[in-house]
Amino acid sequence: MAVLQGVLGNYSEQMQRSGLGSPILVMVILLMMVIPLAPFALDMLFTFNISLSLVVLLAVIYSRRPLDFAAFPTVLLIATLLRLSLNVASTRIVLLDGHTGSDAAGQVIHAFGDFVVGGNHTVGFVVFIILVIINFVVVTKGAGRISEVSARFTLDAMPGKQMGIDADLNAGMITADEARLRRQEIAQESDFYGSMDGASKFVRGDATAGILILIINIIGGLAIGTLQHGLPLGEAAQVYTLLTIGDGLVAQIPSLLLSTSAAIMVTRVSTNTDMGEQIISQLFHNPKTLVVTGGMIGLIGLIPGMPNIAFLILAGLCCGGAWFAQRSRQQAEAANVEEEPLPEPQTEERELSWEDIEQVDTIGMEVGYRLIPLVDRNQGGQLLDRVKGVRKKLSRELGFLIPSIHIRDNLDLEPNSYRLTVMDATVAKAMVQIDNELAINPGHVMGELPGQMSKDPVFGLDAIWINPGDREHAQSLGYTVVDSSTVIATHLSQTLQDHAHELLGHHEIQEMLDRYEKQSPKVLEDLIPKVIQPGVLVQVMRNLLRENIPVRDTKTIIETIAQHAERTQDPETLTVLVRIALGRLIVERVAGQEDEVPVITLEGSLEQLLQQSIQVSGEGSVIEPRLAQRLIGSLQEAAERQEVAGQPTILLVPDNLRQMLSRFVRHHVPRLSVLSFSEIPEDKQLKIVATVGVDQDKPA
Repeated sequence: MAVLQGVLGNYSEQMQRSGLGSPILVMVILLMMVIPLAPFALDMLFTFNISLSLVVLLAVIYSRRPLDFAAFPTVLLIATLLRLSLNVASTRIVLLDGHTGSDAAGQVIHAFGDFVVGGNHTVGFVVFIILVIINFVVVTKGAGRISEVSARFTLDAMPGKQMGIDADLNAGMITADEARLRRQEIAQESDFYGSMDGASKFVRGDATAGILILIINIIGGLAIGTLQHGLPLGEAAQVYTLLTIGDGLVAQIPSLLLSTSAAIMVTRVSTNTDMGEQIISQLFHNPKTLVVTGGMIGLIGLIPGMPNIAFLILAGLCCGGAWFAQRSRQQAEAANVEEEPLPEPQTEERELSWEDIEQVDTIGMEVGYRLIPLVDRNQGGQLLDRVKGVRKKLSRELGFLIPSIHIRDNLDLEPNSYRLTVMDATVAKAMVQIDNELAINPGHVMGELPGQMSKDPVFGLDAIWINPGDREHAQSLGYTVVDSSTVIATHLSQTLQDHAHELLGHHEIQEMLDRYEKQSPKVLEDLIPKVIQPGVLVQVMRNLLRENIPVRDTKTIIETIAQHAERTQDPETLTVLVRIALGRLIVERVAGQEDEVPVITLEGSLEQLLQQSIQVSGEGSVIEPRLAQRLIGSLQEAAERQEVAGQPTILLVPDNLRQMLSRFVRHHVPRLSVLSFSEIPEDKQLKIVATVGVDQDKPA
């Protein structure tokens, strides 16, 4: 037996590697409709069909979520084709050899027909029709409707789920690999429910085919038996009815099992438990349900004339189950109770010292008293873990370690509000609703939601605070739905990026230099402080961070400053030179990896005006107010067109204008990136999409 299993296993593995297993199986199923089969072969194949249906049903029951059995629609189609092929093969034998006796089509059909008919063909026919009605009207119709609704809502909710993944990624809750896996899972989920919508039609058609095959077999059998083989009408009806009902039952029982499997699959909710554990944990979670049920059943059992013993036994079982469930809950709660910490011994009052003076928190977060559960792990708060994820994500992206974030409650704040501080100065504040979720309108939703209108604190988008139960409905309408912890974490991430230059100081620079010294100790010894002053390096890196350029590439930054430090120690000039050296990184961050870079340029007359302003007043020149207002309007319109088209917003200017326009644009059109011609790599192609002039901007 072990040898046979080994041979079959090796053969199956070779078939999988060659890719011939599935085509051969489909061809065999189709050939069964044409090639006559012996009764023994029919017995084996009918038994295999029933076994396959049971295996599929149990696989569905024990799967924890639909995607654990993603091949189910294909298995459903193949099983349906197999059953229809067996129906065709059995019909051929019944009509050809049915006159020889009730076992002409094999022992399986004979046994099922004889067991159900039981000497009364009318009863057997009625039982078969009832099974078909259950399968056709109840199971397949309900499963088909659920499949249609699930497919529609899954497809409608895809944009919201994708934006939710992006929000979690930006908040540092997940890594890029985890985000990629979650996007793949969403795509697989939509494909699965779309396939289930089509597969349910196969099941429904199979039930219809069962009724037609039954009618054809009975009418054809009676005609062939009486007209061709000369059997009496009663004998022909007895033989062919038994064979037809047996054939129908052998097909309908697997069909009913697969229809039930499809219904269970589309009604499942993804959890970490299988169906049995899920039903038991949710149905009997509250012992009161069993107590009330037992009481009502017991009262019915006391009524004279009722089957008292049956009702009273069931009432006792319900009450016993309620007692056992309550005891289990109490034991679980007792196991989770932590011991209260002992009070700390009182110490004698000591003299005032420098330790009593609190240091300024580099980064702080203060929350109102209603938001305390968000930062308390004992109450299920997840904000601390998400803040840790934000620090980790930003530290990797920016190139230096983000300082620890000190979180504390502040009774002076409104109960649902929080604020973020940098060096004890408030840099952002907002309000959240801890019991609700924020549905953000990305600009293309398909309906309205009930709830309290608000604004997304990060990007200022229109949003609505909704009940958690409306989450799936909101996602199906195109909203991006996030909880309160995600809102705060995303707000914190964006705020820290905007103020990253304030977080970088001499201590962080020294840590970066220590890491670089391990790679090139001699180079760093000759440069700092002989050629490069630490203060100059700090200022250059702060300038880069102020314009959202990471400082991970320490080698390029230090070598570029060292190359030009003998001629100038001006941080602004050195920043321009470092930006040119980091040009490829800068362009890739704002325009992606495409070879063609879409840019907005300045009209010649406007460029001349700005050049003259610099020549007269220097780099710190101020643009004339009316010109500045028109320029802001033109840049905003051009940037909005680029965003609508899904393209990067880049203003390309001469080298000597970049610094002035960057400071000008930073506060008025923050989504617009200002690059100079020298920062564009030579292998990139420029595509001018708009030209901004003194009077208006013109699309290219």
